[in-house]
Amino acid sequence: MKTPIKAILAITCSVVLITGCSRKKDNFVSRNYHAVTAEFNALYNGYLALEAGRNTLNESYADNYWDILPIERMQIQEEVVLPGQFKNENFNRAEEKAVKAIQKHSINIKGKEKNPQIDEAYLLLGKARYFDQRFVPALAAFNNILNKYPTSDKINQVKIWREKANIRLENNEVAIKKLKRLLYEEELEDQDLADATSILAQAYLNTKSVDSAITQLTIAANATKSNDERGRYRFIQGQLYNKLGFKDSANIAFDKVIELNRKTPRIYLISAHIEKIKNFDYENGDKRALLEHLTALEENRENRPYLDKIYHQIAEYHLINESDSLAVNYYNKSLRTNSQDKLLRAKNYQTLGDMNFDTSMYETAGSYYDSTMANLVLNSKPYRVTKRKRDNLDDVIYYENIARVNDSVLQLVNFSETERLEYFESFVETLKAKDEEEKEKAGTAARNTGLAMVNNKIGGQIQNSAKPNQATLFYFYNPTTVAYGKNEFIKIWGDRVLEDNWRWSNKTTSKSGNKGPDINIADLASDEERFNPQYYISKIPSEEKVIDSISKERNFAYYQLGLIYKEKFAAYNLSKNKFQSLLNSNPEQRLILPTKYNLYKIYELLGENDEASIAKNEIITQYPESRYASILNNPDLADLKDKNSPEFIYETLYAQHENQEYSDVISKCETYINAFDGDPIVPKLELLKATATGRLLGFNAYKKAINYVAITFANTDQGKQAQKIESEILPKLASTDFVEATNDSSTHFKVVYKFEKAELEQVSGFKKNLDTIIKNIKYHKLKTSVDVYSPSVKLVIVHGLKNAQLAKTFDQLLTKADQKQINKPYFAISSANYQIVQIHKNLDTYLSLNNN
Repeated sequence: MKTPIKAILAITCSVVLITGCSRKKDNFVSRNYHAVTAEFNALYNGYLALEAGRNTLNESYADNYWDILPIERMQIQEEVVLPGQFKNENFNRAEEKAVKAIQKHSINIKGKEKNPQIDEAYLLLGKARYFDQRFVPALAAFNNILNKYPTSDKINQVKIWREKANIRLENNEVAIKKLKRLLYEEELEDQDLADATSILAQAYLNTKSVDSAITQLTIAANATKSNDERGRYRFIQGQLYNKLGFKDSANIAFDKVIELNRKTPRIYLISAHIEKIKNFDYENGDKRALLEHLTALEENRENRPYLDKIYHQIAEYHLINESDSLAVNYYNKSLRTNSQDKLLRAKNYQTLGDMNFDTSMYETAGSYYDSTMANLVLNSKPYRVTKRKRDNLDDVIYYENIARVNDSVLQLVNFSETERLEYFESFVETLKAKDEEEKEKAGTAARNTGLAMVNNKIGGQIQNSAKPNQATLFYFYNPTTVAYGKNEFIKIWGDRVLEDNWRWSNKTTSKSGNKGPDINIADLASDEERFNPQYYISKIPSEEKVIDSISKERNFAYYQLGLIYKEKFAAYNLSKNKFQSLLNSNPEQRLILPTKYNLYKIYELLGENDEASIAKNEIITQYPESRYASILNNPDLADLKDKNSPEFIYETLYAQHENQEYSDVISKCETYINAFDGDPIVPKLELLKATATGRLLGFNAYKKAINYVAITFANTDQGKQAQKIESEILPKLASTDFVEATNDSSTHFKVVYKFEKAELEQVSGFKKNLDTIIKNIKYHKLKTSVDVYSPSVKLVIVHGLKNAQLAKTFDQLLTKADQKQINKPYFAISSANYQIVQIHKNLDTYLSLNNN
């Protein structure tokens, strides 16, 4: 039987094709087979993956329009990627396809590549690594093409991408040099020219050469085929002109972005409009035309995704034109858009905070500053500036609340019975109206719940016929009941942190962090008492002692507010009002003189010379022996630390503390705390007193003293330091357990000589003799000190002994003559146990353990 000719031909062609496609043969069939297969299989799929990865990058990247935009949209991520890991799976796939093309379709014969698609594969490999932010391997791939395929038709693109990688590796000078050479040696056109000049502009920006960057961006914008890129390059040009202060040139650049209209992404268009508006000359420009332009932007439906920016700019317009209420309205509108631009939100909150600050609404300003910090990068410079300003408000908020509440109470105290009754009858009527409103809201919520049940039916059937009301009746599914519950919780418990034991009284917090919640007395009343005016009248303080305490607390708050407004905020009129209110409120004697002196200084600062002269004469006449009178009579002393100044006294006491004169320090601190009551030096004296008390009397006394400072001066630096000591340091010092000798790994031991009250006069001479003797002890570097243990006990210590046995046999290091001089009993103790003895004053317990 004859074999058909067609079959023979088919077999022959197949054999020829298979043998001709070998990667070891350089022939027409082999070259073209591998070239076509590489291009339309591996490389095609690889470029599809690369493009998908780039789209993902663009979608996830958010430009910061408050700063100069980068030329290329790519967010550099800081996290370290281990070998074999990838930041984006699409780039991993693109790299795999490039490697596959190289491995399966490379025809390398005698060191020369015969497949014209392999250089394209290496280019894809480099791009995939570049976008995956592995810049060193990307650079290796680009260099491989330059070394092996110098005649490639992609060679200029490769050179551009190599310099992009160099720039990412911060080799900006190298990139500038090579890109300038490329532009000089090659006649680049279209997209190659745009890519080369744009990336050169980025290198110039990185090296602060703004002028050169602008020139290159002009070339790139004219050469690129992409309107997306053209809009970005023009917008960056405008930003750079603004940075240089050339507003007219910047506006021309922004106009070119606006002319592109829908050809470029709308975010560039809107941002160009906003940047032009920022450059508007409010002194000479047409403000009405500007407002019409802003209104047109606001009303354009296409601009809805960017209303946050537009509202912000309209608010800025009204703020500059001193239309504060309109400005506040638009700042709030911008915030209500739930903008994703955190910096924009921060600026809105910051401006609203500043506006409230300028009108002395400090508590509201503090809340806005809290929101500002929540939208700023932690520990960034803007964050630290805002935090410093916010921290300064804590004291204001704290004392303003005290003054407001106590003023209200004292006002009620001074009312007649008729006035009290009228006041609380009006208050009860307000409560009743509020209750009616709450009931109406609850009824509306119930009706809405029923409506929601009906609307949950599909085709007239309830979705879950087994339990039709379960979802709609669940408490947390109804926003009205949830909001009501939150308000009720805050009324009763205040603002509490979510933590264990949240019901404890010391867990109470507030937004300012300084005070407990303002519990409304009406919320604590029974239903019968709530609407009875006599219930509230009965709560008004009547005891003289209580009223006096409230008045003193209010007066002290006035004094502190006067100081804060004067020293921290330079709000001299506010400070003057507080000090004057204090003097009109029958203040304690201790506050009158410093208040008058501060008023004198404020009058001087405000240029009210007549009032300043009156205040000065009052101080000199009525308080001639005071330090304030001395300063006023001798102005040169104001800049010096005279012996009567609080600062000088504190420094003197601190030196005594360093010299272990603890009893004297405690006694003098008490005297000066009373003398300087109301002065900012008092918290420092209290903290110094607490420290001296701890050194002299031990842990329990120190704990009590520190707690007093932490509570009494909670809003001062010393109070905050005491709070930190109480929460972090004291728990570490609480243990009284000694370290047993078998467990003591200490290499520092001490020899201790104890001197009781009757022997204290001998301490100085004993130490002097001991110092002379230990100088003659060889092989050991010893030194001595005298430590106060208690008011009646001092300890002479020998330091520098390296082990317990050496310390216990210390007397054997002395000569017989020396032993006769130093014949007092001693005991050895490790440094760790000595610290416990001094902290807890439990020396007798230690000695009873027979450690020696």
